[in-house]
Amino acid sequence: MAQTARIVIPATNREVTIPSGLFINNQFVPSADSQELIHTINPATEEPLCSVVAGSAKDIDIAVAAARQAFKTTWGKNVTGFERSRLLNKLADLMERDAQALAEVESLNNGKPVRIARDFDIGDSIQCLRYYAGWADKILGQTIEVDNKTKLAFTRHDPIGVCGQIIPWNYPINMWAWKVAPALACGCTIVMKPSELTPLTALMLSQLIVEAGFPPGVVNTVPSLGSVGGAALASHKDVDKVAFTGSTITGRKIMEAAAKSNLKKVSLELGGKSPHLVFESADLDQAANWAALGILYNTGQDCTAGSRLYVQNSIYDKFVSLLVEKSKQLVVGDGFDEKTAGGPLVSKTQYDKVMGYIESGKSQGAKAILGGEKRPGKGYFVDPTIFTDITQSMKIVQEEIFGPVLSVGRFSTEEEAITLANDTTYGLGAGLHSNDANQCMRVSSMLEAGTVWINQYNLLNNNVPFGGKKQSGIGRELGSYALDEYTSVKAVHWNFGEKLDWPL
Repeated sequence: MAQTARIVIPATNREVTIPSGLFINNQFVPSADSQELIHTINPATEEPLCSVVAGSAKDIDIAVAAARQAFKTTWGKNVTGFERSRLLNKLADLMERDAQALAEVESLNNGKPVRIARDFDIGDSIQCLRYYAGWADKILGQTIEVDNKTKLAFTRHDPIGVCGQIIPWNYPINMWAWKVAPALACGCTIVMKPSELTPLTALMLSQLIVEAGFPPGVVNTVPSLGSVGGAALASHKDVDKVAFTGSTITGRKIMEAAAKSNLKKVSLELGGKSPHLVFESADLDQAANWAALGILYNTGQDCTAGSRLYVQNSIYDKFVSLLVEKSKQLVVGDGFDEKTAGGPLVSKTQYDKVMGYIESGKSQGAKAILGGEKRPGKGYFVDPTIFTDITQSMKIVQEEIFGPVLSVGRFSTEEEAITLANDTTYGLGAGLHSNDANQCMRVSSMLEAGTVWINQYNLLNNNVPFGGKKQSGIGRELGSYALDEYTSVKAVHWNFGEKLDWPL
């Protein structure tokens, strides 16, 4: 049996025991052949939290074999939708019971405030599990007329099989639920690789998998470096599908590995450089609230972050002044203070990357009207930063920063706004604010993004699909559309009356 790690939550004196091994076949086990460890860090203090086992390629093989055995025997087509629904609902109940402890560990490992982790990430994840529990017994095919007198055809939506799921560090619990819930509802089995930066809550959730009563091998968790575990899943010949959320660069590597191995199905939710448009008819106070949320929520570590804001010339000065005022109101600091809404960036690497972009913005001539300076003291904190006087060629305008850094530009006409918005290789999210209903319809239709928000930003619903265009990804998560990613359609042709004459 693998060892456990104990973390004492400083603010509450709660002691949390976290399994530090690999979760395979409903047991926590040591690596088959590796002595490597993943060392987790508290980004608010820069102090170590604990260490967990770093899985190897051989560990991925063992986990995939466990998932395949479960798919063939105790899961897959061997269990009813009613039972899958019951277990998913039970898992949601357990997550709800442990929400505070999960949120506290999430805050320590990821940096986001406890209140945000508990009320938003975990609250939404519980709803996600319950939403897909409702789908588990409603996955339907079609009966198709061929010849009413002699034959018919019907379709079955079969579970696709063993799924490799690779999740990022910005929403460790939320992305776990987004991946696990539809896969289990469809009858798939899972090998989960959490980010090496934030593996702790995935291991805690693995304990709940056992407590909920899922059969061994249905869900397996292998913390590992992306270049080891992620690469092994993407190239594994007994994995039927791989789902990945993360950078576009890594997404390309996964797609290539999938193609070169067994041509497994791939879904990718990748990066973004999302535009946010404010037209002169908008409710400026509300638009400023949503624009601030769009770039500052989760400290800007969000694939859909509205990091390119374009404001109509006639309201530009008034709106920018309002936005600066709103951004200053965000409390960034102690994640265990209920008033805090922003925490540190997740790691030193991410901190250095974001500060590098800020320096690039300054050197290329953008004007930092808020923030842009290093914050004294411990922790990877970056204060809200707003740049004006931008040009389209600047790095801060073209490249994904993944931090609380906003570029604000101008436009004169609706056509110019659309052109600026679509001037990107990405296509994940976009937003617009206008009280002209016709304009809302015209502009939302022309924006090249998988999700468009009108008079709001960055809010998602579990029953509405989410995904990208262009270099922001392939496939959809959430809603009924996600079920398509975890099923394969089988057509059955049934002859009950036609006699074949032979030879032809």
